[in-house]
Amino acid sequence: MDRINLTWKYVNDIKGDFIVPSYQRGYRWDKTEINRLLDDVYTLEDKNYCLQPIVVKKIGDNKYELIDGQQRLTTIYLIYKYMHNRVDEIEIPEFSLNYDTRKASTTFLQNIDFSLRNDSIDVWFMANAYECIDKWFSAQKGLKFKKMTKINEYFLDKVKIIWYEIDTNDKQDAIKLFTRLNIGKIPLTSAELIKAMFMRKNDSNIIRQDEISLQWDNIERDLHNESFWYFLTNYSTKDYQTRIDLVLDLMSKKPADTKDKYHTYFYFDELHNPKDIEQKPQSLNEIWKNILLAFDVLKDWYSDHTFYHKIGYLIASKSKTLANIFDEYDIFDKYKKNLTKNEFIKKLDEYIKESVKTSDYSNLVYGTNSALIYKILLLFNVESVRKIDGQSRRFPFNKFKFNAKNKSLWSLEHIHAQNSQGLDEEKQWLKWLELHKPPIEALNGNNIELINEIQTHLTKGKINNEQFQNLHKQIVDKLSADNGEYIDTIANLALLNVGDNSALRNSTFDVKRDMVIKMDMAGQFIPFCTKMAFLKYYTPSDKNQIHFWAQADRDAYIDAINKILADYLTKPIAFN
Repeated sequence: MDRINLTWKYVNDIKGDFIVPSYQRGYRWDKTEINRLLDDVYTLEDKNYCLQPIVVKKIGDNKYELIDGQQRLTTIYLIYKYMHNRVDEIEIPEFSLNYDTRKASTTFLQNIDFSLRNDSIDVWFMANAYECIDKWFSAQKGLKFKKMTKINEYFLDKVKIIWYEIDTNDKQDAIKLFTRLNIGKIPLTSAELIKAMFMRKNDSNIIRQDEISLQWDNIERDLHNESFWYFLTNYSTKDYQTRIDLVLDLMSKKPADTKDKYHTYFYFDELHNPKDIEQKPQSLNEIWKNILLAFDVLKDWYSDHTFYHKIGYLIASKSKTLANIFDEYDIFDKYKKNLTKNEFIKKLDEYIKESVKTSDYSNLVYGTNSALIYKILLLFNVESVRKIDGQSRRFPFNKFKFNAKNKSLWSLEHIHAQNSQGLDEEKQWLKWLELHKPPIEALNGNNIELINEIQTHLTKGKINNEQFQNLHKQIVDKLSADNGEYIDTIANLALLNVGDNSALRNSTFDVKRDMVIKMDMAGQFIPFCTKMAFLKYYTPSDKNQIHFWAQADRDAYIDAINKILADYLTKPIAFN
């Protein structure tokens, strides 16, 4: 593109004649999109709101080819026409829409003539949209005039639209941009708009466009390293169309609950073009220098073994966000001395202690204390890896956080389970028996009768609830080391991936141990301490046996947790 004119306007300031080219499909918004737009605007109160960008190419005096934004601009036009037709004081829109090849659409918009409704599918959608607007304003008796007045006021000074104008003689550029934005519905992100700020031609504040473009691409490439990305955030990569948005959102302190999806763009625009005349504008070079500085800090944290694990834990456990930690570091505060490494580590340790703090470390149990136990076990895993001699290993936050369905892989599970909760179907009962037949066969003792009964049901593929409950009790009794009062304590809990498999979730230690071994042999990731527990590395060799999760195993497990987390727990964990 030869030149980009990037700015923003209030909706009321949109002016000109917009030509909708033939390569675009017609108007298609329905009541869902229309009601969402009106609801969002009406509930703004003292907040600002920004619509998706309008992308245009100037083709004459106050005349533009509308490359992207037809649906939004048409809806705004219809809202204005509706309000003007009912309240004379509300002005008609100061822009028009004309269609290259769909003249009926142009005529309908100019006259709101419902007799044209069946002339084309595009007009049919426009007529429906107009009626939807009427229903929205008329939904609550006595509020119709108030609603129109409020919407009109907000269009005047609260609702913004980003004006993204390209100026080129090459028509193919417009078509290619339209295709990129609409095939797969890829909207312009704040990052792309900010990049356009830096890429504007004839801007005296920037002289290194090629260099900035290369550095920008390098940042985006680095953030496509899954290990780096999932160290920084719990958001899936699917949540970010451009990864650099994460860094830019961080710098702009974008609130998690903001409705303004372009908050970050407006933050950087305000730095360069402040509305407050007393605020000194920053040059684009200065803004870019600070973006690089912020990213370099994140890379340093990722590269440093200590920072990686401490910050990574805080983010993964949701005890702190990257924004919280970044604020504490204060790299842009010119009036405060930046924290030294030791001071920063001390601050991180304070955050970690707070994340696992409780008034009672005795008898931490599943259900009542699940959230705290999860954090303790995650910290146990992260710190165990961090403390391995030689710093040769790193806890893989990318493997820990998400699966293809964007759900956490690892949940709090019983190391040994002895109830049948959740097993309520015949196929689940048979699966559970299939899983537990091998460990029963491996036990010393006369279990032939029990094994034969299990095999009979597996062969027939049939079993009822009474038969299963009877077998379940016999098997659990044989594969349990004691009375099971410990079942829900932290001494019997680990971070384990059993997915939606109820049979496995309710399995005894021996079955889950076999699963862990198979996963390990297949090269799958298993949290470090989970593997150590199931393979009995914590248990003293003179008290080790492979089939049960016994008292000696539980004692050794808790001792290991207390030893590794001694710097963070106010008291050692105890259980009866």
